[in-house]
Amino acid sequence: MDTPSDEQIQEIAGLLAEGKKIEAIKVYREATGKGLKDAKDFIDALIPKLIEQDPEKYDKIAKSGGGCASMVVFALILSGAVWSVVA
Repeated sequence: MDTPSDEQIQEIAGLLAEGKKIEAIKVYREATGKGLKDAKDFIDALIPKLIEQDPEKYDKIAKSGGGCASMVVFALILSGAVWSVVA
């Protein structure tokens, strides 16, 4: 599936409202099967739209500036490495 369902978009938006960008990227990747870069690009493009629609709801992500890209990449790579060892 190339695009997430409306339910998955709502879940992603909810995670972003909580400031959980990494988790939002994970949900997008699971929903679409896309790679890390595509998922991050999608989330990064979605954030300004959500902030524009409801700045108060998405203030956590707005204040953080969307998070540090290198930390997102590092955390996702680390979690993938852990899962490959566990599995």
